[in-house]
Amino acid sequence: MRLSFVKRILVKASVLACVSASAFLCACHGSKGLPEFEVPESFDETHNYEITFWAKNDTNKTQSNIYKNAIADFEKLYPNIKVNIRLYTDYGRIYNDVITNISTSTTPNVCITYPDHIATYMSGINIVVPLDELMDDERYGLAGADVKFSSPAKGEVIERFLDECILDGEHYAIPFMRSSEALYINADLVRSLGYDIPDVPTWDYVWEVSEAAMAKDPDGTFAVNGQKVMIPFIYKSTDNMMISMLRQCGGGYSTPEGDIEIFNDSTRDILMTVSHHARTGAFSTFKISSYPGNFLNAGQCIFAVDSTAGSTWMGSGAPLSDIAPENMIEFETVVRPIPQYDPDDPHMISQGPSVCIFNKEDPGEVLASWLFAQYLLTDEVQNAYAMTEGYVPVTSHARESAEYKEYLSLAGADRDHYQVKMDATDLLLRSTDRTFVTPVFNGSASLRDAAGALIENVTKAERRGRTVDDAFIDNMFSEVASLYKLDAPLSGPMKKEALGPLPKASLYLIISLIVIWTGIAAITVIGYIRHKKDGSV
Repeated sequence: MRLSFVKRILVKASVLACVSASAFLCACHGSKGLPEFEVPESFDETHNYEITFWAKNDTNKTQSNIYKNAIADFEKLYPNIKVNIRLYTDYGRIYNDVITNISTSTTPNVCITYPDHIATYMSGINIVVPLDELMDDERYGLAGADVKFSSPAKGEVIERFLDECILDGEHYAIPFMRSSEALYINADLVRSLGYDIPDVPTWDYVWEVSEAAMAKDPDGTFAVNGQKVMIPFIYKSTDNMMISMLRQCGGGYSTPEGDIEIFNDSTRDILMTVSHHARTGAFSTFKISSYPGNFLNAGQCIFAVDSTAGSTWMGSGAPLSDIAPENMIEFETVVRPIPQYDPDDPHMISQGPSVCIFNKEDPGEVLASWLFAQYLLTDEVQNAYAMTEGYVPVTSHARESAEYKEYLSLAGADRDHYQVKMDATDLLLRSTDRTFVTPVFNGSASLRDAAGALIENVTKAERRGRTVDDAFIDNMFSEVASLYKLDAPLSGPMKKEALGPLPKASLYLIISLIVIWTGIAAITVIGYIRHKKDGSV
């Protein structure tokens, strides 16, 4: 082949590649996503807006109706805003759908979510709206002059809960409801074993009683309940279990900057303790054995840890129990804080949904979304939703309302005021200043999953007869770090480059370069064949 021909082909192809790549890079570099949201000077009530609201309702029709009633009442105040609700039964599904819709620019307007999830949403450019300017706006902010309903002032939102919504120094959500975890106890079985119930149980106490409950009669049934099944201690959320234990004992979990600290000696000690009690059968988890409330209500569990928002499933009189009535056992249900290392300095995890707003091209649509999100903080919505489960309102205004005080005063009066639910609510109201949250960054959701996986893994290993020792834990640390991408280098408070998928712009650039250089090769080969046929080589 003549070199001049090859040079012509390669030069033309190279120029094509450079021009195409440059144009693509310029297009990518110039892409800034949606413009930053700025609060409009006024809300145009002559313009019709249609917004979407994604929410979770715990498969509870009462909660669904609360949302629907709130929407109907809001639309009466703002007839130019139509709210379409989409209900989910799982926060994980909401999270996955939001991630999918970010890529197609079809996110909802308002979304029930968690800060860990918002941190991932914020990996995009101007995807989630920062709310400080909106909250402080004199006309449309909290308790704003032009808001058409009784909105709480910013100072009336419980400060601890509002602070949980700060990411990168700004509020990217407002709290909607709050719950925590509680220890639900079969008091009859505890006393039959010769133990009293302390106001704040310790881990040592729970482990000791649980092991005592493993004694069997000669016929193979458990002495404590006369049944063939007994799992004394079941924890619903093992990620919360690990996080809470580390917080209580001062072990590392993560830093606000996103540094991963969970693979430490405190975690190792916790896992060795868990493995010991899993080996005897005294401990299990929701993922391994099923819902702790079912075992508790059947007299097959003594200590069940679950959310305060799950209190209506717990106890022999539980309104929402999942087991057949003939399997229910009558017993006294006592509600206590989760086990502690230091009962004089208890720590309980804060959980419960918040509300975020997604950015749109039209600032008026975002303002309409904010007005609806703000409506969820009214006493009517807060009190109604809190009364369905063991949630508590997130505003002092709702907590101090006559309606909510009357609700609390009727504890134990009827099904709507189920005593266990009221006890769980009271526990959280008294312990708000003892609640905590973990640092939020892009990747904190994966770290949370990893925390639970550590406990699940050692529990499964013991049930399968494997030896859990230092070598096992060392290997598990490595595997979990890799599986949840916790061994990747992280940098920056929000870790926007870490743990997420390859950016679309980068992916398209790689694909385009592959296509271009494949074209170069094809052009070269075709040209060579053509010239060979012409006899020019």
